[in-house]
Amino acid sequence: MHHIRCLKFYCFVIALALDLFLPCLNSEAQTPPNFGPNVFVYNPSMSMATIQSNLNYLFALQSDVNASQFDANRYCILFQPGTYNVAVNMGYYMQVLGLGQSPDNVTINGLLDSHGFLPNHNATCNFWMAAENLAVFPTNSGTFSQWAVSQGTWFRRMHVKGSLFLSDFDNGAYSSGGFLADSKIDVSVYPVTQQQWFSRNDVWASWSGAVWNMVFVGVSNPPSGTWPGTPYTVITNTPLIREKPYLYVDSNTNFFVMVPGLETNSLGTTWANGPTPGVSIPLSQFYLAQPGVDNAASINAALNAGMNLILTPGIYRLTNSILVTQPDTIVMGLGYPTLIPTNSNPAMVISDVDGVKVSGIIFDAGATASPSLLEVGTVAGSVDHSADPICLYDICSRVGGQFVGTTTNCVTINANNVIGDNLWLWRADHGAGSKPYWTGNPSQSGLVVNGNHVTIFGLFVEHHQQYQTVWNGNWGRVYFYQSELPYDPPSQSAWSEAPGVNGYASYKVANTVTSHQAYGLGVYAVFSNSTNISCFNTIETPTNQQVNVHDMMDVYITGNTSGSGTSQINHIINGAGGTVGPSFGTAYANYLWLNPAFSASAGLDLTGTNIAVSFPSESWHSYQLQYKNAVTDSGWSNLGGPVGGNDILQTITDPVSSSNRFYRIRAN
Repeated sequence: MHHIRCLKFYCFVIALALDLFLPCLNSEAQTPPNFGPNVFVYNPSMSMATIQSNLNYLFALQSDVNASQFDANRYCILFQPGTYNVAVNMGYYMQVLGLGQSPDNVTINGLLDSHGFLPNHNATCNFWMAAENLAVFPTNSGTFSQWAVSQGTWFRRMHVKGSLFLSDFDNGAYSSGGFLADSKIDVSVYPVTQQQWFSRNDVWASWSGAVWNMVFVGVSNPPSGTWPGTPYTVITNTPLIREKPYLYVDSNTNFFVMVPGLETNSLGTTWANGPTPGVSIPLSQFYLAQPGVDNAASINAALNAGMNLILTPGIYRLTNSILVTQPDTIVMGLGYPTLIPTNSNPAMVISDVDGVKVSGIIFDAGATASPSLLEVGTVAGSVDHSADPICLYDICSRVGGQFVGTTTNCVTINANNVIGDNLWLWRADHGAGSKPYWTGNPSQSGLVVNGNHVTIFGLFVEHHQQYQTVWNGNWGRVYFYQSELPYDPPSQSAWSEAPGVNGYASYKVANTVTSHQAYGLGVYAVFSNSTNISCFNTIETPTNQQVNVHDMMDVYITGNTSGSGTSQINHIINGAGGTVGPSFGTAYANYLWLNPAFSASAGLDLTGTNIAVSFPSESWHSYQLQYKNAVTDSGWSNLGGPVGGNDILQTITDPVSSSNRFYRIRAN
């Protein structure tokens, strides 16, 4: 006990010293904007020893799995362009950003690492840490970076000039998922113990390894192997994405925010051939909100005046909602700012307008229930935002954990044409409100989608008390889904969606939906009490041939602490798929699940002069209609060129005068 007290006193002395010299660090360069006391701006002319001392202090402050995981600290570290000989070790609520127009404008010669905080370097509680827009030249003996993380993290616009390991190597060094986008790894990526992972628009020399569920979208050189023999889902091109806006400085250290352009069918990084194409907005057009100073009224006044918004690190308690009403507004969080509604209100409401972009925020539930913590569009509408989608990046939502809280849903999307890019919507299984767990932090669902044409890349939803995800809109697409069922339902009757249907599916597509696509879905069960609890389906969809789910699996991890229970997952989808439990087990469903099988139809069109061939299509496929004039012909001829899918029916016509023909469709 004496040694612990001495250690705390020692850290306190360091903290006082840092408070004295950090302003001096920032004053060596041109005075940066007022990002508040928890944003540190470095430039390469500063003393590397002084920068390293500060980085070491922040890591010591933020790396205790018990004390730091739910503390009130939030930090953002900004590196101006140049080279730094330092080691950056990541702790909770730490975000590290390079301020170049491309990642290679800022180089860390040393380390940028995250290691598991639990015993054996287990990283399943490594949350809320992020690295963006810089290059790392690893100088350890293995020339690799270690990024052992789980949910609520991101690794964006990064260039690792070596290899990247996604977990530690100890026996028991588990890790539980993460997000990698718009990044280049010069050598290899090794997931090691990563149970699941999502990668989008990345480049690497090779990827080696897998555990349960790994999804690659728009990745150059994806790993080989087919589901379920190898748990890889590969989508060749990213159908639609706008990369996350980012801070940068020009040669005079003036600050800007770059808004990347909208891309379709993209492959690889946006910065391979130079700076990412987009539009620069000077920081003078942003309101810099400060915790403890700003509230919903002051923030809304700035938004209503046409300003964009940067939320600096800290906790914001809101008696009213932040209202984002102007088209193309940018709301950017630095250092995991946390919004907490205190009056049964949503923390943020985005109007049904074009082009809003929200990024890097934790939405925490308050003590009184809100209908949602983040609401996108107030009602399900008909506005088409396809030319300028609403975008949500790196959104974390919590019910419990740091604060006791409750909400009906974490995120509700009513608007059409919304893109989500890395969402973790978590009902906490530990921390504040977790005892008694079932009644401590009530929440019904993590995500409810009522809008049409909503696309989400990297969706993590866990532990809510009914459906984890409810999809009511049409033409939705999800690329990677990771979900854990609630840990501790008190009884089967308390956790059953209908009489005779045990539990709630994690992923629920409503029966009214006529078109939906999902790729790479993993659902897991940890039933941590002694009650026998089962889940009949982990995924439920209508039996419609344009509601298709690709590459599904579930895992029964553990349950029944008494050791003699009968808990299990009965099926993967719609009463099909293998049973797992009551001991550890995994089950997989095959590559493509079509309800029912793909079918095409042909007949005269309304004019009576053409044969119309109709078939269901998916947006990332192309289709070629082919014909024969006789069954005995040796080959097929193309009718026109390839046609892109649109997630609904495609129709191709052929004049009746072409004589009788036999048709087929080839999908690519």
